[in-house]
Amino acid sequence: IFPLEGYDASEIINILKVASELNLEELINYLQYYLIENEKNWMEQNFNIVYQTSFEYDCLLNLQTFCTNLASNEPEKIFNSLNFFSIPEKLLVSIIQNNNLQMNEIQVWEHLLRWGFAQNPELSSDPLDLSKDEFDILKNTLQECIPFIRFHNLTSDEFSKKVLPFKRVLPKELYKDLVKYFLSHNNKPNDRPKSRYDEFQDIKLESQMSDELQEDFVTQETKITEMTEDTERIAKLESEMTEVITQLESEMTEEVAQLEPVPTEETTREITQMAAEHKKTNPERRMSKSNESFGGIDSNIITFKHAEIITKWIDNLEITDELTSSYEFKLLISGSRDGFSPEKFHKICDNKARTLTIVKVKGGNEIIGGYNPVVWKSKSSYGTASNSFIFSFKNDDCILSRVKNERSAILNNSSYGPSFGNGDLVLSGNNSYSGCCKRGSYEKSIRGTGDTFSVEDYEVYQISEDSCSIF
Repeated sequence: IFPLEGYDASEIINILKVASELNLEELINYLQYYLIENEKNWMEQNFNIVYQTSFEYDCLLNLQTFCTNLASNEPEKIFNSLNFFSIPEKLLVSIIQNNNLQMNEIQVWEHLLRWGFAQNPELSSDPLDLSKDEFDILKNTLQECIPFIRFHNLTSDEFSKKVLPFKRVLPKELYKDLVKYFLSHNNKPNDRPKSRYDEFQDIKLESQMSDELQEDFVTQETKITEMTEDTERIAKLESEMTEVITQLESEMTEEVAQLEPVPTEETTREITQMAAEHKKTNPERRMSKSNESFGGIDSNIITFKHAEIITKWIDNLEITDELTSSYEFKLLISGSRDGFSPEKFHKICDNKARTLTIVKVKGGNEIIGGYNPVVWKSKSSYGTASNSFIFSFKNDDCILSRVKNERSAILNNSSYGPSFGNGDLVLSGNNSYSGCCKRGSYEKSIRGTGDTFSVEDYEVYQISEDSCSIF
């Protein structure tokens, strides 16, 4: 390993790219460590370069974790960096859609507008100076980002002063929904969702929000009266809002009237008959023989059906085959019970073999995981395994991906939670886990995207053969 004091950060990044192409693992780890420890400020100011480089190469896991943590925990450093305006749209979307983003929603909106105007320097940043065509240009620039702004987390004052002037960039249906939301008499302050910042910090500001919002929502007339800086614009706005609300209320009344049709006598008779037939053909659920093979697994994430499929995969069986083995599943660690810390994971799970990791992806109906037949270790290394696999369940679909490169089947690192392959399934972070899945050492990717995701919960089980036969 050679000294790097004579090189600037951009040169080290270029060296790192070459090392990644040549798969020089020791040099790759050394360069990543040096950048994080000595060039943190440069990487924050040139975040787009670091981000694109780190996710271009699956082996740059430390830089990927640095980028993910910075985007979640210190997003203002990215938004205020010298190169923020050159950040590509895809990267900006990945930042603002993060559930753990530690920033108030109005700040996210303002930074998004700054970025949009920077992409179109010919436009004035004053909405009063923009023509319809110019608004359309800005709208097209922001259209992929706007769906991830949580406008309902704004106060009515923030909405009226910061969002309404740019209403032309919002999709029509979204604008109608927001107008009704902020001007409805039934919109109580206590029903308002917390901002992402408040959710992340778990700060309860209900009383403060209530005091602030009660003044804003007393009546629609009070709300409009407060916007007296431009009488002509406010009068026009009031007319538009009244028309939108009247139209929406009319539509809602018609829909509600159709929700509960009175069943006919014939319909009631048919339903009663169907219920009797269902009860006859579907007696009270009992533990099946196949369920007994799971040793009474008690998971907050997967069902017995999932466990049955995974058990068959462990035995190299097809899903349609009959089970031939009986297993016990012993819960070692759970995120909801023990927290999300790589240190805690390694303390509990190191030196334990035959473990099953199950992960609930936040914000959807997706479960991913992997089977590790060898022991976990804290020392940075790859574990060799010939029969490990990773998998995913989503709705009624499942994906099984068996190891292809046995020498890098398991990723051991004290900074990561349970991880598999060369980026195939990686969990990282402190206090909360984020992850990514990119095909490297396994047959195929278990997710449809390589984007990072947040973890709602995870469990690790140790599997052992049950002495009792299932037959």
